[in-house]
Amino acid sequence: MKQSFLNRVIRRFRGEQDGSVMVETVICLPLLIWGLVATYEFFEVHRYTSAREKATYTIADMISREVAPINETYIDNLKRLYDTMTNDDGVSQLRVSIVNFDLDANEYSISFSEIRGTGPMTSLVDADVKNAHAILPILNDGEQVILVESQSDYKPAFRVGLGNEVPIETRIFTKIRFAPQICWEGTFCG
Repeated sequence: MKQSFLNRVIRRFRGEQDGSVMVETVICLPLLIWGLVATYEFFEVHRYTSAREKATYTIADMISREVAPINETYIDNLKRLYDTMTNDDGVSQLRVSIVNFDLDANEYSISFSEIRGTGPMTSLVDADVKNAHAILPILNDGEQVILVESQSDYKPAFRVGLGNEVPIETRIFTKIRFAPQICWEGTFCG
């Protein structure tokens, strides 16, 4: 008797559909919300990265058109422009370096390297680029290239698996356009 009663209860429970929408909602709604929030967050990371890349390209292009020597004020203003273009509150770092190539020695060297902002980057020295053939572009003997790098951290608004901060780094190489070389004010430029 208990077996037949139990069988009837199970058959009746299997046939019931009341509350199935609620169960599906309880299971699916959190996944749907997470999917929407994750889509927003991944879009924001790409937008954030794109803005920094465009600002870095702009900075490199500005330097490539310079015919006068560059000074501290010029670099300070580049950082200010970068922050304005990226809508940063100065929580980023910008490094501007001029890299030379010596064909006889088959080595790169640094004319100057300047950093603005706070972060982990340090000024480049000759030892950093001396044999960086895999990273730096191929240059002719005595040719210079402008290297502009930026670094900032994206802080996600929601926890969707990106961590607390996503480091965003850009590196742009640009050839000099109008002058034979870019010089630092007060140094010999020959």
